[in-house]
Amino acid sequence: MNELGRFSLFRLGTNMQHAIPLVISTLLLMVVTGGLIVTDVPSAARTGVSSRIAATTVLEKSSRTALPDGITNSQNPADKTISPQESLKRITVPDGFKVTLFAGEPDVAQPIASTFDDRGRLWVAECFSHPRWRPTGKDRILIFEDTDQDGTFDTRKVFYDQCNYLTGLVWGHGGIWICNTPRLMFIPDKNRDDIPDGPPVPLLDGWVHNNPNNVLNNLNWGPDGWLWGSVGNSAISKVGKPGTPEEERQQISRGIWRYHPVDHKFEVVALGAVNPWGLDWDDYGQGFFSNCVLGHLWHLIPGAYYQRRNNERDYPYAYSRITWIADHLHWGGGHWTDSRGGHGDHSVAGGGHAHTGAMIYLADNWPEKYRGSYFVSNLHGNRINNDILRRKGSGYVASHGKDFLFGNHLWFRCLWQRYGPDGGVFIGDWHDFGECHDNDGSHRSSGRIYKVTYGTPKSIAAFDLNDLSSVELAELQLHENEWYVRHSRRLLHERSIAGEPMDQAHTKLRTIFRENSSVPRKLRALWSLMLTRGINEPEMQPLLDHESEHIRAWAVRLLVDRTSPNKETLAKFVAMSRDDDSQLVRLFLACALQRLPVEHRWPIVEGLIGHADDAEDQNLPHMIWYGMEPLVPLDRTRALKLIPKCKIPLVRKHIARRTVAVK
Repeated sequence: MNELGRFSLFRLGTNMQHAIPLVISTLLLMVVTGGLIVTDVPSAARTGVSSRIAATTVLEKSSRTALPDGITNSQNPADKTISPQESLKRITVPDGFKVTLFAGEPDVAQPIASTFDDRGRLWVAECFSHPRWRPTGKDRILIFEDTDQDGTFDTRKVFYDQCNYLTGLVWGHGGIWICNTPRLMFIPDKNRDDIPDGPPVPLLDGWVHNNPNNVLNNLNWGPDGWLWGSVGNSAISKVGKPGTPEEERQQISRGIWRYHPVDHKFEVVALGAVNPWGLDWDDYGQGFFSNCVLGHLWHLIPGAYYQRRNNERDYPYAYSRITWIADHLHWGGGHWTDSRGGHGDHSVAGGGHAHTGAMIYLADNWPEKYRGSYFVSNLHGNRINNDILRRKGSGYVASHGKDFLFGNHLWFRCLWQRYGPDGGVFIGDWHDFGECHDNDGSHRSSGRIYKVTYGTPKSIAAFDLNDLSSVELAELQLHENEWYVRHSRRLLHERSIAGEPMDQAHTKLRTIFRENSSVPRKLRALWSLMLTRGINEPEMQPLLDHESEHIRAWAVRLLVDRTSPNKETLAKFVAMSRDDDSQLVRLFLACALQRLPVEHRWPIVEGLIGHADDAEDQNLPHMIWYGMEPLVPLDRTRALKLIPKCKIPLVRKHIARRTVAVK
């Protein structure tokens, strides 16, 4: 039995042949007496006990209608697509992989985003609102479950059907968090009965919707326990809690943001790019996001100002901006519209310039060569690209791997990719004739979800991670599939917030950190300890001397993340800025500048600008400047004295330029 099998909620006993008839008879009695509503089974060809049980365990009957009342297709009726089954036949993947149709219309339509709950069920956002925002909508949240693990769903529920411009969702902390433009909202379901405990709760508002394609999107839990998201190119959003005065709101027009689920603090993390739509983290907690236009892959650096269109300005003293990390483009030049269809030179390059979704594969079903590589959908090329990440200086560079999946149909529009508890990957196909710049209508009744597995996936007994003890959740930080790692870490965070004792879990996490030789596993333990208040600043300080640059870098980041560091930590930062030989560590020190009071930045800046080997780094000159720029107008004389000491030409130039601009 799988290692999680002993935690199964659906325990029929050790002798299955005796237990199954009892279960079936009980369920039939409930059906007859009105205790259960029987749903449609997706495939009429299914037979066997497992399918019959699955067909009677759902609590809400599938409507078998793709569109809610009042929602219609506006696409030209002459534009016809192929069936979900035919689409499945056309998809090609590398040898050894298998693709199944997990769901298709009429059971799902316009699947714009997805998330998993702690039972491994897939929650899907259906967005019928696009491309016209209205004050109310009928966008839906669906719950799918594959009880017999054949790659096709068995049960389907509608959790909520009154969302408006729904573009993102994630499960956690007792409910579902949604991008419901112009608001970030939370729908509570604390008892996890798949029925909302009440109406959606608005948490943030002020997100603009003037550009129908570039809105609030893409929710994920980061290693730090915060809720992370993106927003695309639009007018300036002035974001805050409902009722916050305009002058107290934070501004963002495009970039990456985060929101804390406990103290409800909102932060703009990085600004720029054009339309970020996809975000994930690697084994070392480094974030990477996709961008629909310009370059397709970017390293997420807190405090960064990224390249955007030349005629746009948001921070006049940035002077220079960080750009994407890919050493290639996925289209063959010319006007971007020429890449539609991904033909000719564009196909050789990767299919086209428009990208959505982001997945760094860290699960345990696909071959090892794919672990840690980046997958992104290519809208114009109707395929999924694969990029290979490798370190370069303080950051990363991405090289073009072989394109992974081809839809081989012009309607194939993958918007997201997510690996699940068995290591298989779910792919959401928006399935429409056009893309964001086409205005000839929307085919709202179409949509498909596929599942891609390699070989024979491991069988996983029914489970619910909520049934595990906190020690068992801590042990899951060692799992090969990051799916379990992230869910268990979030659950530990939730339990710590609720005041549950964490002593035994902390002991286990400290043992993992101390005894496991894997740096990623040490980091998992460190993040979990930090989230559950299992490590304090004095205990963190020795990690600033750890042999691993990743541990040292994350120690810097965590020490400035929620509180101001003490004088001992600040003194160590100053020493590290001069003496640490890792460009990654120096990058995290440069990021930390923006979280420190300006009076504490001077000596760290002086240490960082003394490294001549950072002059050509793709990130450090920019990040050092972003952190020190506020110092120049405060003390122009002191800033000018830094120029002879500075061994980074770009920073010297920016200091001189900024001193002239001081009024």
